Amino acid sequence: MMMIDVYWVIPLVIVLGLLFVSIKMIPEYERGVVFFLGRYQAVKGPGLMIVVPFIQQVVKVDLRVITMDVPSQDVISRDNVTVRVNAIVFFRVVEPERAIIQVENYYMATSQLAQTTLRSVLGRHELDEMLAERDKLNNDIQEILDEQTGSWGIKVANVEIKQVELDESMVRAISRQAEAERERRAKVINAEGELQASQTLLDAAKVMAQNPQALQLRYLQTVRDMSSANSSTILFPLPIELFKTFMKPDQPADGKDA
Repeated sequence: MMMIDVYWVIPLVIVLGLLFVSIKMIPEYERGVVFFLGRYQAVKGPGLMIVVPFIQQVVKVDLRVITMDVPSQDVISRDNVTVRVNAIVFFRVVEPERAIIQVENYYMATSQLAQTTLRSVLGRHELDEMLAERDKLNNDIQEILDEQTGSWGIKVANVEIKQVELDESMVRAISRQAEAERERRAKVINAEGELQASQTLLDAAKVMAQNPQALQLRYLQTVRDMSSANSSTILFPLPIELFKTFMKPDQPADGKDA
């Protein structure tokens, strides 16, 4: 009886072991790509599934958004400036069977393609465009990556350039350029103010020439401003007509007395 019990226990253990190996649990965020004798059969999940040992094989694929850090790349811009640029790529698998069958390692392939595309796209732009038009560059890189990884069953959701690093000499050159640009704008604004002021003075002179009383009123206004409470200057206004006595009469055209 003891020998018979042992004979039953061994097959039972083998069956239980095979059953344990055959049962697979696939979470909600994963899918299982099933191969039957090496050939693609179907995509299963989520939940429990039974796999026939030695006949079927299951490869799990994560469907969540993957955040991939693109290492810093040395890029030479179109205006021959060397910069170091790094970025972040957000992508996810939308067709698990293609991600397993069409490419050996879809994560590594996407990473290498992102590095190459980053250098290629930024190399076609100048430094000012890299700094000022970052959103446009992000969209260009995202469209190229999404188009090339579509055959792998991958959807590139977004690309973000994190940082553009410059050499110290280039930083100083940009600082000097910005300072010169600010000085140029200040001079232009000052010149425009002088032009507007001169135009206004010209208009005022024309008005005063047509109305002599306006000159007298302006004279009195200036006297009042200079004789304010905060000024220590004492002014004695005199009518302008008094100075006409001391003025020389107009000379004739030939220079002789009239």
